[in-house]
Amino acid sequence: MASLRVMTYNVHHGVGLDGRLSLERIAAVIAAQDPDIVALQELDVARRRTGRVDQPARLAELLRMQHHFHPTVEVAREQYGTAVLSRWPMHKIRSGLLPTLHGRRLENRAAIWVVVEVDGHPVQVVSTHLGLLRAERRLQAEALLGPDWLSHPDCAAPRLLCGDLNMHAHGEIRCFNGVCVRAPWEVVGPPPRTFPSLLPLVAVDHIFFSEGLRLRAVHSPRDLGTRIASDHLPVIASFELDAAA
Repeated sequence: MASLRVMTYNVHHGVGLDGRLSLERIAAVIAAQDPDIVALQELDVARRRTGRVDQPARLAELLRMQHHFHPTVEVAREQYGTAVLSRWPMHKIRSGLLPTLHGRRLENRAAIWVVVEVDGHPVQVVSTHLGLLRAERRLQAEALLGPDWLSHPDCAAPRLLCGDLNMHAHGEIRCFNGVCVRAPWEVVGPPPRTFPSLLPLVAVDHIFFSEGLRLRAVHSPRDLGTRIASDHLPVIASFELDAAA
């Protein structure tokens, strides 16, 4: 039975609480957890503020992983968005923007859907970063649960939904539970608090899973280096892949 470690991490374009830009520090935080799949949010590509670096590509290089990136914001040649990294072979199924409230959009939001071949078994991974307004998140959650994403016939179990969902109220988070994916807290208890990283008060970063995956543990590292590297803490979930299911 293959094991699988999954991480979701809002990296704040590599700028830590000390104001220092360091992708090497972000890569060290990731590497310390030894994940197979990493869903990343708030990455820059060719942006002046971060030295014109392609951050997803650079992190993939540092970690010796593959990557796919989708921009949620594009201005001239500068981009900002979300990515998925994997040490297993993967290919992108689709990526695209999620719905927003007319006239009240604060920032574009998007999702990426990839399939990762874990020890020869396909695992569907949908990664996202949802909006700041509750009504907007509701629209985006409905889209993710709909036929273009998690309910698509090709998005068969086992599947994962990862990302900064900007949801911490239990009633709101439950919108994902039991439809296409289930909540980890049913197995291991309440989700770890991840924001703000120095003194985490709310759980906004989540990993949901479907049948075909057996959840073993969920944790969020809280050492000083991880607390300083970004304004969010990462979440790591450990699974066993149930090939029979």
